[in-house]
Amino acid sequence: MKLNTLLNLYIHELKDLYSAEKQLIRALPKMVKAATHEELKAGFAQHLEETKEHAARLEKILEGHEASTRGPKCKAMAGLLEEGAEIMEEEGDPEVLDAALIVAAQKVEHYEIAGYGSAQTFAELLGETNDQKVLQQTLDEEGATDKKLTELAMSAINVAASDAA
Repeated sequence: MKLNTLLNLYIHELKDLYSAEKQLIRALPKMVKAATHEELKAGFAQHLEETKEHAARLEKILEGHEASTRGPKCKAMAGLLEEGAEIMEEEGDPEVLDAALIVAAQKVEHYEIAGYGSAQTFAELLGETNDQKVLQQTLDEEGATDKKLTELAMSAINVAASDAA
């Protein structure tokens, strides 16, 4: 796809986000399994369901533009998930490993926030009001997940990790 117009770039970014979400859908069950803190496990499980919805929203938006979901694999998400997979293979104190999982998850969230923020801005500039609202909803949900991860880290997991011998 040539990136000659903002619309081309917008579609490109939507496909990139779709690839990212599909990769995350495959990774989150592994993160649920790797986490030991029950609230963290539940948070990852809840985010899996949200992520499935995010992918479905992107499918609808792309369909509305008569564009397929096919595109290049999102290399940034692949790299972030590879880092997370390496964490899950480490041995160590369970609380410290849970803290490391939060770091990995927040890196993913921040990437998604950047991507959805850009796509939402493009939708606004292109006059795609419905797309803009849907993308803003997803952006808000990604931000809420990031905030929940921070709260969980600060209230329990990082505290427990700091007590690890």
